[in-house]
Amino acid sequence: MSPMDSPTHKDTERNQISPLDDEASPNAYKVAIPPKQNLFKEFQYTVKETFFADDPLRSFKDQTKSKKFILCIEAIFPIINWGRGYNLKKFRGDIIAGLTIASLCIPQDIGYSKLAHLAPQYGLYSSFVPPLIYAFMGSSRDIAIGPVAVVSLLMGTLLSNEIDPVTHKEEYQRLAFTATFFAGITQATLGIFRLGFLIDFLSHAAIVGFMGGAAITIGLQQLKGFLGIKSKMFTTKTDIVSVLHSVFASAKHGWNWHTILIGASFLCFLLVAKYIGKKNNKFFWVPAIAPLISVVLSTFFVFITRADKQGVEIVNHIEKGINPSSVHDIYFSGEYLGKGFKIGVTAGMIALTEAIAIGRTFASMKDYQLDGNREMVALGTMNVVGSMTSCYVATGSFSRSAVNYMAGCQTAVSNIVMSVVVFLTLQFLTPLFKYTPNAILAAIIISAVISLVDYQAAILIWKIDKFDFIACMGAFFGVVFISVEIGLLIAVSISFAKILLQVTRPRTAILGKIPRTTVYRNIEQYPEASKIPGVMIVRVDSAIYFSNSNYVKERILRWLTDEEAVKGDYHTRIQFLIVEMSPVTDIDTSGIQAFEELHRSLEKRSVQLVLANPGSAVTDKLYTSNFANIIGQDKIFLTVAEAVAYCSPKLDVNP
Repeated sequence: MSPMDSPTHKDTERNQISPLDDEASPNAYKVAIPPKQNLFKEFQYTVKETFFADDPLRSFKDQTKSKKFILCIEAIFPIINWGRGYNLKKFRGDIIAGLTIASLCIPQDIGYSKLAHLAPQYGLYSSFVPPLIYAFMGSSRDIAIGPVAVVSLLMGTLLSNEIDPVTHKEEYQRLAFTATFFAGITQATLGIFRLGFLIDFLSHAAIVGFMGGAAITIGLQQLKGFLGIKSKMFTTKTDIVSVLHSVFASAKHGWNWHTILIGASFLCFLLVAKYIGKKNNKFFWVPAIAPLISVVLSTFFVFITRADKQGVEIVNHIEKGINPSSVHDIYFSGEYLGKGFKIGVTAGMIALTEAIAIGRTFASMKDYQLDGNREMVALGTMNVVGSMTSCYVATGSFSRSAVNYMAGCQTAVSNIVMSVVVFLTLQFLTPLFKYTPNAILAAIIISAVISLVDYQAAILIWKIDKFDFIACMGAFFGVVFISVEIGLLIAVSISFAKILLQVTRPRTAILGKIPRTTVYRNIEQYPEASKIPGVMIVRVDSAIYFSNSNYVKERILRWLTDEEAVKGDYHTRIQFLIVEMSPVTDIDTSGIQAFEELHRSLEKRSVQLVLANPGSAVTDKLYTSNFANIIGQDKIFLTVAEAVAYCSPKLDVNP
């Protein structure tokens, strides 16, 4: 037996093995006091774990200056790294995927630009420049970049609240470019300063509800084009009550049966194509090319029948040519600067949340790492450049990314291929879209957003966490019945409320002994677990801070009062309170003070306070604050079993 293993070894302050005292079990470990850390090291560790948990500079260690320079360039432009191993086989997969998503994105982009109240070409512009930038700077192999329905709707709603897109078209476009610029600045700033964890405050449940509500709102907005209702007869509001009132108010004179026939026919075609793709993954290309086929056929039908003379509204004109410069259109001063900043931050955060969620999903499916902060910089850069080239906010599209993945994309080159196809469309093919009916664009958007209503996810959320379900439904109904921005605000507010509730009201439990073991567990979870006569064992499942310390103290005292009320005679009176502290990751001065008050209250009741298994941070603060000496160092144990053993000479521990 080594000197440290000897039960007669002299006690020291930290890390030793010795009997706790004559009444405890022999050779038990004492709770070790962690080595002291100076303030600078503690601060350094906290900053590192908060902002640099992934150790982004680890590849730079022990490298020459030239190698470090190359690694730095590769960190900014990942294409240099993976491009070295690029080959013809990968290009074959990328070109097929790129052509497939291009056939999907072109009709979608024209429709989504209408959601943002912008001319059709701006949707195409946003699928030309941003994907090129992302291909060079992004770390995801599967994301397909371009306008998306939810962000387009959000932009259209927020922008139209400030400027009328019809009467002040030029100012509206300038504000859209300004918002896109600040959306990019927001995204890039979060990435550069490694603040990506902030987007995690918008919970999955809130996103599910927000996306579902936005999908309903987008679908309702398409009734205008789907039914052939004139713009002056249709509301500019997005809530379901206003939209449905507008739809039925125009039923007598506003609907056009030719338009309805075109829209309904091709919507059925699109839904059947989507069903075929879902039933058999081999036919993934069917729903991907169905929108383009719909556009071609409906355009040809309108052209040969001249249905536009019968009241069928058509796209009319799409500006030919690639993106013009919009550098001088961005508001860098004046009253619209602040408005553009506010809209840009909101749209940028939503776009970022969607892109990161999509990127992580497909990265996990292909088992590769996605650098979240690098993604933010890439997305931010492409939107900043996009704002200067007549684009509005672009991000990762789930539907296009899914098609990209199914089509066998290998790298971000698929985005380059898509961008080239959009470039050719802008240069040569836009006049062909003149007779495209608005009804087909509405049908394409409706078929695309249906999948955003994820009712299965909502059902699962209900089963798992009722509070999460409230957040989900709050966001959903906020978007559907009030507005997109209010729904978003409700989603964020409920997410924060959940965090505050969990922090201020942590879970606590009374523990009992599992039969024929020395294991102590929650008596509600394990009904067979038995309480120890004269001892109450409590576990706190959270860090103890100023926000919850008083609650923890009062919760323990209430339990003690209830227990004594049940067992009021002398023989079963509670004489020891054991607090299991292994889940307590940290404690602050308010927490220490709460424990001191708890100790004084227990002394008045002739109850001794015993602690079990505090972590290193908690142990350090217990000794630094002198609380360990107040209750007695011999009353701090490594396990609940040892704490119970300490009480055994006075109590019957074998119920």
